[in-house]
Amino acid sequence: MSQYFLTVPHDTATEPTMASMQEFDPAELAAVMAAVDAFNTDLKNAGALVFAGGLNPPSTAKTVDVSSGETRVLDEPFVMADSYVGGFWVIEAADDDAAIEWTIKAATALQGRIEVRALQEPPTE
Repeated sequence: MSQYFLTVPHDTATEPTMASMQEFDPAELAAVMAAVDAFNTDLKNAGALVFAGGLNPPSTAKTVDVSSGETRVLDEPFVMADSYVGGFWVIEAADDDAAIEWTIKAATALQGRIEVRALQEPPTE
């Protein structure tokens, strides 16, 4: 089995958070949360879930840079972009097709876009 990284993109301009999601229509938010919960349950029941999580927005990021030979801690993300990873799943799937099927279910639950990429396999000797 290979592991795959499913990422949830967010718009940098709005930086949605759990707090700001409370401004959504309560019925729509409840439906999305229920769909995501059902998706997570399906992943667990299939033995496909490695772990998952939500991330705070880039405005909260710190970047540690030692490339100049001295340690600098910057109050910023390592890259500025129009969108960012707001949450993720790491799953196990038999192949790319199976990973895409899980990704379709995740995108359907969130009613949005999800990116999927395989994690690199360790080098063989």
